[in-house]
Amino acid sequence: MVSLFVAITDRSWFDLLSVERPDEVNFWQPSGFRNFKAVSVGELFLFKLHAPNDFIVGGGVFSHASNVPLSLAWEAFGIKNGVTSLPEMRRRIAQYRRDDALLDPRTDPPVGCRILTQPFFWPREQWIPVPQSFARNIVTGKRYGSDEADGRYLWEAVVERASLDLATTQPAARYGAPQTVRPRLGQGAFRLTVTDAYDRRCAVSGERTLPILDAAHIRAYGDGGEHDAANGLLLRTDIHRLFDLGYVTVSDDNRFEVSHRLKADFDNGRHYYDLHGSPVRGPQTGYAPPSADALAWHRDHRYLG
Repeated sequence: MVSLFVAITDRSWFDLLSVERPDEVNFWQPSGFRNFKAVSVGELFLFKLHAPNDFIVGGGVFSHASNVPLSLAWEAFGIKNGVTSLPEMRRRIAQYRRDDALLDPRTDPPVGCRILTQPFFWPREQWIPVPQSFARNIVTGKRYGSDEADGRYLWEAVVERASLDLATTQPAARYGAPQTVRPRLGQGAFRLTVTDAYDRRCAVSGERTLPILDAAHIRAYGDGGEHDAANGLLLRTDIHRLFDLGYVTVSDDNRFEVSHRLKADFDNGRHYYDLHGSPVRGPQTGYAPPSADALAWHRDHRYLG
C-alpha cells in the first residue's frame, strides 16, 4: 500500500509554476513549526485548487520535508517556490500568518518546505475532480491510501496523465499495484536533504551557523556527479571552496586531509592544517553514507596531493 496526499494550493502558485515547468518545486507552508509525515519519500503529493475550483490540477513526487529559515528556502528554490521574488514570498507569509512584523526584512521566519521532484501541471481538460470524501472544511490537505477506493481512483487517474519513473521497470506496473516513484533530486532538494542529513552541522568542523553551511557535491555535477545525498557533504563555506578547488579531501579511512599545496600556494592555512586527520562526520541514521566511489573520484581527479 502506498499513500497519496492531496494538498490545497493557490491558483497563482499553480499558474506561475505551470508556465515555468521547473524540475522541482517547494510546496511551502507559511509556518515552519510542524513536521510533515503524511507521505513517505517516493509517494505522490497532489495539488488541489481552492474552492470553488474543486479539482486536482497536478502534483509531484515527494522527496523531503524540512523547516528552514525563509532566506534559505528562497536561496535554495527561488522561483520554484511559486513566487517571483523574496519580498513577495515574505509578503505572503506575513499575510497568511497575519503578522505585519514579518514584513521587516531583518526577520527570517521559519518556513515549512515540502520538496517535490518531477512535478507535473495539467491543462484544464485533464483536471481531476476531487473525490466526495475530500470535505469542504479541509484546510491544508488529506491523505489517501491506495488500499481504499478513492486512493486507487486517484492513483490510476494520475498514472494515466503523468509520465512517472516507477520503482519497477516491469511493463505491467503502469496499471498494476500502486507503488513509489523514484525521486530525481534537483539542486534545491539536494541542498536541503544534505543539510538535514548532517543535522545542520559541518561534517568537518562541526559548525552550526546555517547561513555559512553549504551542501557540497563530492563529485561535481558538471563532471557526472548527481544531486544525490550520497554524493554530498555538508561543509562550512570556506571548506567547501577548498574542497572544490582540491586543497582538501576525505581520505579512504574517512578523515579530513589537507594538501601541502595550501601552504605552498598561499603561505597560510594553519587553521585547516589543525583539522588535518580529524574524522569526517557521517550523516544521521536513515540517510545514505557518502559514496565511496564519489570520494575516490575526488581524491583521484580533484585533490592536489
